[in-house]
Amino acid sequence: MHTQQGSDGGGREFHRVADELRTRMADGTYPLRSYLPSQRDLAEEFGVSRDTVQRVLRELAGEGWIESRQGSGSRVLKNQRIQSSTARAIRMRQRVTLGPLLSEAFEAPEVTLDVFTLTSETLDAHIRLQVERIRSGFIAPQRIGLRMILPAPDLVMPYPRVKDDPEDRRLSDRLHDITRRHTDSLRGLLRDLQTEGLVPSVEVEIRRSRLAPAHKLYVLNGVEVLLGPYEVIERRFELDSGEEVTALDVLGVGATLTHHVKDADPNSSGTVSVESWRSWFESVWTHLAEAPPEPALASTPTRPGAEEWTNHPLRPPRRRSGR
Repeated sequence: MHTQQGSDGGGREFHRVADELRTRMADGTYPLRSYLPSQRDLAEEFGVSRDTVQRVLRELAGEGWIESRQGSGSRVLKNQRIQSSTARAIRMRQRVTLGPLLSEAFEAPEVTLDVFTLTSETLDAHIRLQVERIRSGFIAPQRIGLRMILPAPDLVMPYPRVKDDPEDRRLSDRLHDITRRHTDSLRGLLRDLQTEGLVPSVEVEIRRSRLAPAHKLYVLNGVEVLLGPYEVIERRFELDSGEEVTALDVLGVGATLTHHVKDADPNSSGTVSVESWRSWFESVWTHLAEAPPEPALASTPTRPGAEEWTNHPLRPPRRRSGR
C-alpha cells in the first residue's frame, strides 16, 4: 500500500482516521446500511483536512467497508452478524455481534485467541477496543495469548483478483500489504500492554500457511468458536493509480458468523463443534502453518520490527512506581 501524504500529517493522520472508522463499523457504532457523518463533520471531528477524509473514504470503499455515491454520502456495507442458539447469546442481546463476544472473552483472567483469517484487519480493530478497556482499568487480564494463521505472502490467491486477468497480482499484493500493516499494529498494541506493565504475560505468535482461507475462524478461550464463510462477490474496484477494474473479492466482515459454545455435556452440538474446530486449528497450526524466518541481527540496536516480534516472548515489563 502506498504511503498517503497530505497537509495534515500525511500517512499517520490518514491511518488514524481510517482505523477509527473501521473500528466504529466493526463494533456497530455505524450499523449496516447506515450512513457515515458528512465529510465536513468527519474533518472537524478528527481535526484533519477534507482531502484526508476523502482519501480515507476512497480507501474504505476500496476495501468494501462502504459505498460512496456523489450526493448520497457513504453507506456502510460491512457489519458482523452472528447466528447463535445458545442461552448465553440470548441473554447478552437480541442481535449478537463479534465485539461483545470478544469483550466478554477479555474479561477472563487468561485470554487465549486462536484465529484463522484472510487478513488481520477485523481483529486489529477489535483488539484496539480491548486495549483501551485495559488501559482505562475496566478489565485486567493477567495473560493474553494470540495465535493467528494467515496466508503466506507469496501465495497466489484466488481472491481478491482482477476478474479477467488471473495473473494480475496488484489486488493480491495490496491485500498482503493491508495484512502486514494490521498485523504490525496488533503486535504493537499487545506488546505495549506488557511493556507498560498492564498485562504481566503476553504471547503473540503468527504463522503463515499455503491455504487460501474459505472461512474465518475465532476460538475464544478454548470454549467458544465463531466461524464465518468468505462469500465470493464481483465488484468494481479502484486501484491506487485511479484505474477501475472488475474484481473478484470476498465478504469477510459482512458475512454471518455461526457461534458455538462448549458446555458440560461432551455430546452436545456446541461441545462437539468447539472441539472439532479446535482440533482443526491445531492440525493446521502444527502441520501446515510455518513461522517466518527470524531476521538477521542488526549491527546496532533498533526498535523491533514486525517480524522480530513474531516468534519471541515479549520483553519483560518495566516496573512502575507504586505498583
